[in-house]
Amino acid sequence: MKHEGAPQGSVVPSKDEAGSSGQSDLVGRYMFGGLSGKLLMMTVLFVMLAEVFIYVPSIANFRNTWLMDRLTTAGVAASVLAETNTIAPRLQEELLRTTGAVAISLDQGTRRSLIAMSDVPGDVDVVIDMANVTPWASIVGSFEVLFYRGNGVMRVIGAGQMGHTERVDVVLPIALLQQDMLAFSGRILALSLVISVITASLVYITLRALFIRPLRRLTRSMERFAESPEDSSRIMRISGRRDELGDAEIRLAAMEEALSRALHQKQRLADLGLAVSKINHDLRNLLASAQLFLERLEHVPDPTVSRLAPKILATLDRAVGYTQAVMSYGKAQESAPQRRLLALQRVGDDVADVLGLVDHENVAFENKVPVEIEIDADPEQIFRVLLNLVRNAVQALETEKDETLVRRITLEAERRGTCVHVTVSDTGPGIPDNIKSALFKAFHSGSKQGGIGLGLAIVAELLKAHGGKIKLDDTRPGTCFCLEVPDRAI
Repeated sequence: MKHEGAPQGSVVPSKDEAGSSGQSDLVGRYMFGGLSGKLLMMTVLFVMLAEVFIYVPSIANFRNTWLMDRLTTAGVAASVLAETNTIAPRLQEELLRTTGAVAISLDQGTRRSLIAMSDVPGDVDVVIDMANVTPWASIVGSFEVLFYRGNGVMRVIGAGQMGHTERVDVVLPIALLQQDMLAFSGRILALSLVISVITASLVYITLRALFIRPLRRLTRSMERFAESPEDSSRIMRISGRRDELGDAEIRLAAMEEALSRALHQKQRLADLGLAVSKINHDLRNLLASAQLFLERLEHVPDPTVSRLAPKILATLDRAVGYTQAVMSYGKAQESAPQRRLLALQRVGDDVADVLGLVDHENVAFENKVPVEIEIDADPEQIFRVLLNLVRNAVQALETEKDETLVRRITLEAERRGTCVHVTVSDTGPGIPDNIKSALFKAFHSGSKQGGIGLGLAIVAELLKAHGGKIKLDDTRPGTCFCLEVPDRAI
């Protein structure tokens, strides 16, 4: 006969509603669908599973013990029969009532004696010889009895008492054993449920205190920080735990601090763009007026005016372009380079002329670029690159107070295949170690006073637009920047 186990109930977690802000909804979600509820249900499930493995041998042992008790009781009657060869009717009735048997007989090898019988038994459905019972047979026989349907009887054969060679033969209703086994199973089930609830509650309370609450604290910190990332007071407070959750708190706090600092810097950039946009219009008008005055001076018959006026006009044009360039950088809209072949030595001379290094009192400028070196670059952008680097070097050298120090800026270049390598070096104090890692990032100013930290960031961006790069050479004294500008790909 094929029997199927009772269907197990399933727990359906409640659905989370997006954007739910009610405290009761959160509690319900965590109770039934969160880790707490899942841990509780899994603990109950595992305890019940363990009880199943305990129940199977227990029910088999209960069956064997129950049968042996009946055989022992019948064995007492067998011992009386062996002494008197007869049993009083009243004792027979009491024996049948006590054991619940239908018939009891004694097998003495060559002779079989009937001890008691209440009714003539019908066909026997199950025969059990207790002398040949194995653990596996006991388990199988137990479940056969549990799932038996009908009013049949079973025959049980075994020794009635220790030391006697006689074998007792008892015929019992299967339903009698089945009822006692079902009652035993009910007690086991009730005990298992109590153990499961107690164990699950203890595990639930422990895990909730050790893991669930810290995880909720991390979640609340994330939500609170997300409301206002710029507010440093909302950064995760480290509890000092010395486990994986404590490590997660440290990493979350570090991430929130870095994000808050980055957002603050981005806000500074936005404020700078707003400020430049406000003054750009008026500044360009002033520069345009200065250009008109210089155009009138060009007609003055003076050799000095004729020589300086074009350079001043070119400088004013560049100043107008620089104001627009700062706004373009803030909007991440630097124009694409319009590349031409340039004489790099003359570009270096123009930079020195604009910065007044030709006849500077303290700082010497050496342009060691060979005349034949040609660079494929945007004229205005490569001028800005060299101007920023040389201006930084001039400002660093002018801060030196010792008159005996050598103040020299050197511009060098060489061509290696299809790439021009340019070096801008000085004899200044060098770059501090604490800013080298963020040297080419916006708003990471060096050691000079009054700098806003955009010069090197603009240089790196302009060279990247050319397909080149810039790096700091630490192997040389002072400060040395190495530039690479490749030719256009054909």
